[in-house]
Amino acid sequence: MTRISLIKPDDWHLHLRSGEALKSIVGMSARQMGRAIIMPNLSSPVKSVRQAQAYRKEIMKALPTNSGFNPLMVLYLTDGTTPKEIESAGATPEIYAAKLYPAGVTTNSDDGVTNVTNIYPALEAMQKEEIPLLVHGEVTDPEVDVFDRESVFIEKVLDRVVKDFPGLKIVLEHITTKDAVDYVLRCKDNIAATITPHHLLANRNHMLVGGIKPHYYCLPVLKRHNPDQKALLKAAISGNPKFFLGTDSAPHDREKKESACGCAGIFSAHAAIELYAEVFDGEGSIERLEGFASIFGPDFYGLPHNREKITLEKSPWRVPDHYEFAGSKLTPFFAGAELSWKLLS
Repeated sequence: MTRISLIKPDDWHLHLRSGEALKSIVGMSARQMGRAIIMPNLSSPVKSVRQAQAYRKEIMKALPTNSGFNPLMVLYLTDGTTPKEIESAGATPEIYAAKLYPAGVTTNSDDGVTNVTNIYPALEAMQKEEIPLLVHGEVTDPEVDVFDRESVFIEKVLDRVVKDFPGLKIVLEHITTKDAVDYVLRCKDNIAATITPHHLLANRNHMLVGGIKPHYYCLPVLKRHNPDQKALLKAAISGNPKFFLGTDSAPHDREKKESACGCAGIFSAHAAIELYAEVFDGEGSIERLEGFASIFGPDFYGLPHNREKITLEKSPWRVPDHYEFAGSKLTPFFAGAELSWKLLS
């Protein structure tokens, strides 16, 4: 197969930043995606309905003319998030979810949740309002090895929340381990997961062998090829609607990525659907890409499928070494490498 058409996909986990950084990259996602769940961990996190509405207006203003792209907004949960704020979010059509960042777990997460029991009143309100909980699933305990933090979070935190709020929709974001795949499969249909292109196409060898490569550094960190990356690949191509597309594309200035304390995040929005096509074609399952990219996510969120179609062609092209980014440069995933699939329309 050298050409495929599919329903225009959605990105169920996307970082757009704000200001000039937003203007530099939002068009890339708008070209490929119909909608995206927009992460709220800005330098000043999106904690309230008012802030979410203001951020959405900024995104809409930065979009290319007539793009049709629809940003779906998310609240950033803190220890102080009130049921009243959640009820207000439930009455606000622009808001589609709330995000749990354990405090200190990743970029701009210092205002996150210090103990999950602190947000139980908010979770109760979310269950009532039918607002999905999106989870960065890692513990921050310094005694826990960085490669084990997702698995420990599932055992110590997530499983408790799932049992205490059986009606709450939960998305375990950017899963990285076989343990996460197995857990989602064991749960009921209200528990789902997103999988990124970088966790499907890379493992910790890419980041560490032959020298530390900062542009492969992300959180959760890349894991082992076997069994973790293999389990993610199997889940993505399985046709199981519990697993769907979420890039976790996160742009960072190249100099900051390559500094003595490089920031976490991999930028993939420049070629998101092409990267996923690379994965599915490599696994001999290109015909299953549409379900993963365009159908399972909307179905989980209770939204209609996009009406527009896109076309991909098997036509090799080289990913640029960098993109312009708010007066600086941004190194994309697969920089300088060749991809086999190209988006035509």
